[in-house]
Amino acid sequence: MWLLVVVLLVALMIPITAILVDSPLGRSFARRLEGGDGAEGGAGGTGGGTAVRRLERRVEVLETDLEELNRSISGMREELQFVQRLLEDPRKKKPDS
Repeated sequence: MWLLVVVLLVALMIPITAILVDSPLGRSFARRLEGGDGAEGGAGGTGGGTAVRRLERRVEVLETDLEELNRSISGMREELQFVQRLLEDPRKKKPDS
């Protein structure tokens, strides 16, 4: 019985973990982990090179966020079109009735 519970728990944790890692919260956490090492070591450095590296990282983050937003907007567009087709007058689609 316990073996079944453990197997079910592991089987359910895999998709939950995948959803959390792929979510904006998971991406934010990963960015914070990546940026945490560079930001602490870069403070008090030469200034110019460190600032450029930080700006490059920020631009990369903004570009990935922009790509995510574009994907999200296109998905919402498709969903909106689907809902609009569902809400259209059914008599227009079926002239036989």
